[in-house]
Amino acid sequence: MTTSVSPPRTTAGEPAAGHRMPFWVNQRLGLLVLVIALGVLFGVLRPAFLDQRLVLFPLLRDVATLTVVALAQLVALSVGHMNLAVGRMAAFGAMFAGLGYDKLHLPMQAGLLLCLAAGAVIGAVTGWLIARTGVSSFVVTLAMDFALLGLVSLTYSALTEDAAFTTRPAGIDALRSYSLADICLGPVCGSPAIPQLAQFTVLAMLGLGFLYGGTRIGRELLLTGANPAAAELSGIPTGRRVLLAHTLSGVLAALAGFMAAAGTGTFRASIGDDFMLPSFLGAVLGGTLLTGGVVSVLGTLLGTALVGVIRKGLDLLGVGLESLNIYLGCILLLALSADRIRTVVSYRKVVRST
Repeated sequence: MTTSVSPPRTTAGEPAAGHRMPFWVNQRLGLLVLVIALGVLFGVLRPAFLDQRLVLFPLLRDVATLTVVALAQLVALSVGHMNLAVGRMAAFGAMFAGLGYDKLHLPMQAGLLLCLAAGAVIGAVTGWLIARTGVSSFVVTLAMDFALLGLVSLTYSALTEDAAFTTRPAGIDALRSYSLADICLGPVCGSPAIPQLAQFTVLAMLGLGFLYGGTRIGRELLLTGANPAAAELSGIPTGRRVLLAHTLSGVLAALAGFMAAAGTGTFRASIGDDFMLPSFLGAVLGGTLLTGGVVSVLGTLLGTALVGVIRKGLDLLGVGLESLNIYLGCILLLALSADRIRTVVSYRKVVRST
């Protein structure tokens, strides 16, 4: 789902000529075709790539987690901001879940709620600082990243021996290792390649899709990102919308931290260390604008899936980690360039149409 602020209208009630069928309108279809084509290519080159349990299951489990990370970034980008602390917020939320399981012996659902609450609080603090002080989100979230790095590390060092909470409540192992094949309706069972952990990703996507596509608050978030001054003059409480965006970003980051911990089986201080690049790659490749005002929830899933397929395929082909990072960096550079190009093209078309 791609959502943007409403385009200008002509006297006939039709979209202005500058907004008719831009070249990226089929971006999601192109991403889907590319993901399938690369999957087939890697399957031909390395048949093991198509192994449902040994390759596709962990691949899709990682894609599910990183999609939620990218959605956390998408929410911040929707108001024209960025969240450089997305990885540390994930670690912060997961730390509270691990603490609840290890020290308070909470059930899995209660620990998850504690995790999301911690993410909401740290996200709200970040949003409040940005809205209250007017300091760039880049500066505030970068400072928050360093602050959380120290706080999380100190907490794990003080409360654990191996910098990890290892207590696993009932049900969390099922999230890690069970697939839809373990859910059956009579003789019909799901796919062994799709992890049950993906249910959180689906819920997050449905929630954001409804928020941006079907609510006034979602439209106000996009208008705040597209033009904060105009949004303010229109009566939109931009400060509260910034606060809301960063609160949601913190909640989603914490959810991703919980999913990452459930996927590995331990709650560690290092959770989220590698979330920064995927958070931007998935969102930007999917069609979300860095300048705000346009988001694509479904595109974010496809963008993350593309990166995951490339990473897993090149890994099976024997490409080293250093080369993988180079390729992913190049992909991000191309995505950012495309983002800038389409922004300039849109602006010029609007100018010509007026």
